[in-house]
Amino acid sequence: MSTSKLARTDAPAEKPARKRPPEIGRVVSVNGAHALIALEPSAANAPREERPHMGAIMSIDAGEHIVLGLTSAMTAGPDGATPLVELELVGEFTKPTANAPGRFRRGVSSFPALGDTAHLASVDELSALFMANGGASVRVGVVKQEDSIPASVSVNELFSRHCAILGTTGAGKSCAVTLMLSSVLRRYAHGHVVIVDVHNEYANCFGDKAIVFDSSNLTLPFWMLTFEEFTEILYPGRRDCEEEIEILLEIIPSARKMNVGGAAAAGSILADRRGDPNAINVDTPIPYRVSDLLTLIDRTLGGLDNTRATAPYKRLRARLKQISTDARYSFMFGGLTVQDTMAELLGQLFRIPVEDAPVSVLELGGLPSEVSQVVVSVIARIAFEFGMWSEGAAPIALVVEDAHRFAPIDPDMGFAPTRRALVRIAKEGRKTGVSLWIVSQRPTELDPMVLSQCNTIFAMRLANQADQEALKAAIPDAAMSLMSCLPSLGLGEAVAVGESLPLPTRIRFDAVPRTHVPRSLTANFTDAWSIEITDGAFLQRIVDQWRAQRRLAPPA
Repeated sequence: MSTSKLARTDAPAEKPARKRPPEIGRVVSVNGAHALIALEPSAANAPREERPHMGAIMSIDAGEHIVLGLTSAMTAGPDGATPLVELELVGEFTKPTANAPGRFRRGVSSFPALGDTAHLASVDELSALFMANGGASVRVGVVKQEDSIPASVSVNELFSRHCAILGTTGAGKSCAVTLMLSSVLRRYAHGHVVIVDVHNEYANCFGDKAIVFDSSNLTLPFWMLTFEEFTEILYPGRRDCEEEIEILLEIIPSARKMNVGGAAAAGSILADRRGDPNAINVDTPIPYRVSDLLTLIDRTLGGLDNTRATAPYKRLRARLKQISTDARYSFMFGGLTVQDTMAELLGQLFRIPVEDAPVSVLELGGLPSEVSQVVVSVIARIAFEFGMWSEGAAPIALVVEDAHRFAPIDPDMGFAPTRRALVRIAKEGRKTGVSLWIVSQRPTELDPMVLSQCNTIFAMRLANQADQEALKAAIPDAAMSLMSCLPSLGLGEAVAVGESLPLPTRIRFDAVPRTHVPRSLTANFTDAWSIEITDGAFLQRIVDQWRAQRRLAPPA
């Protein structure tokens, strides 16, 4: 870590005020990353809380420094009598002097020597360690080793370098997301957070601090789509449609130019560039109508006599009419008139101004998979482009539930533009003020490029061996020993690793207030099968929703 980095994150370590834990062993072996401790015979008979355990933090007096290590393995030793503890060395404290306080830093500059004494880290050492994030941090839970010590995260590091919350279904991922975002927004009330809620869980999690968008009130006009996104909607996979795509590539810029006068009248800087043929291209977000495309196609058809030449135009015309009347895409094509509402849309989605509601929740649970893919693609892309053109003036956090659906490891799965948009944010988002939070129960199905860019990871219970291996590939070696705990983590517990924490550790998240717990959509069979459905309109209501492709308002 650089010196400038240390200057920002180091925090003074107070002199121990409480009794230091007794010596429990001495160093008998050291290499560049590990130390082996031979425990004193008395340590084996000490009370449980005074003995080391997997994941416990130990300290070694190494002269000018106190070296810290994570307990990664324990054994009875070759002679069957001397217990041995293996530590992964993760950081060190400088000892305080009359002129300078002690400071914590990652990495080890003064390695322990043979015979140096080892202790369980004291409460004061742990307190100083987990306060090392400084003032710009928030509490998210407690340290598992000592539950009197709060676990805090550095807000800037948590958001600027992306975050992953991983764990099996039911491990508490949604509660962890709710807790961390709520903790941050209580302190920084003018944030801008967008949650992609694929299971419709978060509507009540933030109370009146969130605006909820669903299929009934979500509007994403089709003219904001890039050419790639639009063609993927019209022709998924883009097979056997080369001629139609070439036609679209020609007529979309023309349709946009037909409407540039309205954008200019609204105060657009394009007013001075209407004579420049290069000012507007196929992706310039200027409104146009599907009817404009149909008009341009009809004009061309009027000048063609050859049946073979007219066929792709007729096929494209039919496809445009079909998609524009598809109920599933009514949030894109629903309006009969087209207005330049781009600024208003950005303000609503990204909460600018915040107006005491910094969170947008996009409920996608009522949308078909292919439609939700389009929504996430557009939201992720415009978030990045907004950050780029605003130069990060209003940083945005994008939280994506079930991220493996939108950025899969298999490039042939999902919706290609969505995957590319999320990968782009993962790679470049920190430069434009866009933070990506990915939430997933299947890291093995997630694009490893996206996961590798998440410099803070909260790994909750993961029982699947392949998922554990995928996660291990994304974390530093210093945290590897903690990964053995993943199958046995309790509800709300996590192995926390990354830049926003002083060192890898096992934490327990604070409880979320009952009124803000994410809504679980798991069916309760025992409750449902205990009562008879007597509502005569029940089946018809389901059929109506099915046909409308959206959830309808309940009867009055």
